[in-house]
Amino acid sequence: MAKLSRKSLPRGSGRKPPSRERATGDKNGGRAPIRPPPPGEGKRGEAGYFGYLLRQAHAAHRLAMERTLADLGVTPPQFVVLTMLKAYPGLSGADLARVAVQTPQTIGVIMRNLERDGAIRKTPHPLHGRVLQWTLTRRGLALLEKCRRRVIALERRLAQGLSAGAQATIRRWLAKIAANPPELGQA
Repeated sequence: MAKLSRKSLPRGSGRKPPSRERATGDKNGGRAPIRPPPPGEGKRGEAGYFGYLLRQAHAAHRLAMERTLADLGVTPPQFVVLTMLKAYPGLSGADLARVAVQTPQTIGVIMRNLERDGAIRKTPHPLHGRVLQWTLTRRGLALLEKCRRRVIALERRLAQGLSAGAQATIRRWLAKIAANPPELGQA
């Protein structure tokens, strides 16, 4: 059987001449690689979508919190649980999941770790025997205070350069989004 050249292949034969991408593995046609702008510029800055900017800001803040709390052995979600238990002692696991904006499964893992470390303890609810209430231990209160000092310093850096009015506006806007998230299909 004679070997066919590419030119003699019938149209639609499924065989394509090698492209630059397949030949070199370069999806950009030999041009310099595309580099997205750094945070704060282009679509990652003021020209970006609100949702993306919120996500980007949240990721940056979470990373800063992780680094701030790391040597204390506390994660940001654990810090939230400790904070909520100080503010609202006696919450159940389901209540903690709601106020910490976590799944019940994630809260279960967080609570087991905090209980194992002696930071929280459970007691049966006085009226509803199957419901467990969670509270901070002395160790948990001390750990929370260490965490809070660091997180308050981080909050100050976060608000640096913002007037009290601007801070109030941003807080109001963020709280509004959390209380009434935009729904699909609403304009």
